[in-house]
Amino acid sequence: MRDSTIDTFKEKWENNRQLAFKETLREGSDIFSWILGRNGFASTAELTEYLRNKRRVLDAGCGNGRVTALLKRYAPTTTEIVGIDLISPDIARKNLEAFHLSDNVLFFERDLLCDLSDLGKFDFIYCQEVLHHISDPEEALYNLCSLLSSEGEIAIYVYRKKAPVREFVDDYVRNKISDLPYAKAFCICHQITELGKVLSQYEIKIRVPKVDVLGIEEGEYDLQRFVYHFFMKCFWNPNLSFQENTAINYDWYHPQIATRHTLEEVREWFIHTKLKIIHEKVDFYGITVRGKLV
Repeated sequence: MRDSTIDTFKEKWENNRQLAFKETLREGSDIFSWILGRNGFASTAELTEYLRNKRRVLDAGCGNGRVTALLKRYAPTTTEIVGIDLISPDIARKNLEAFHLSDNVLFFERDLLCDLSDLGKFDFIYCQEVLHHISDPEEALYNLCSLLSSEGEIAIYVYRKKAPVREFVDDYVRNKISDLPYAKAFCICHQITELGKVLSQYEIKIRVPKVDVLGIEEGEYDLQRFVYHFFMKCFWNPNLSFQENTAINYDWYHPQIATRHTLEEVREWFIHTKLKIIHEKVDFYGITVRGKLV
């Protein structure tokens, strides 16, 4: 992670310490359902069953600790949860303390490209919405896999390559704002958020044909999501504050390192790292893959 990308997330977390925290924990919320669904869990019961025999769990790149808290809530009380982050382990620690979810949870400052061996072995490693912000995501994955127990599993999520116009606009905006200080970049993202909000207020659905050259898939779309999927990210979730929505748009546009990938590329990472894929999910936004050591 380059210094400028580090600065992006330092500013993000210091100014938005509980970003999406409550919504991540709220059963049935869009964010909660998205996290469970992309990882192959149809219900909290399935997640609870999956975590039942996990003695140690690592949240690698834990940010403000919102998914660390989710894992803590559905894991056995005896499971040790460890969160690591290069930027915000103290923020994550304080958040879990505030939500009374800090028992048997530890946080450390770590770089995923550096030696992690002192952390010990883990039965499950969760590393999502992280690797695409690292200069060498495959190396970071390899580094994390060295921490897996003999029956351990790792689940990653990375940005997918999107429709060509969406890719162009994403890069255009990122090139315009990635060197700007937080306040100026946030002001620009404020306008993008306003666009997402306005589009969402038009509660209409449109039926569109397949347009191969633009990467548009045939189907029926909510107007805001049609623009979001194929033309530009203008995130809006009415269950979050305007500040939180803007922080999520800032999170997308400001980091200089924000790589996008294909499923075939991620599968190659797993092959090179000697991981057997046991679950994969591709949606409009990203690629989720879970695997275990062969």
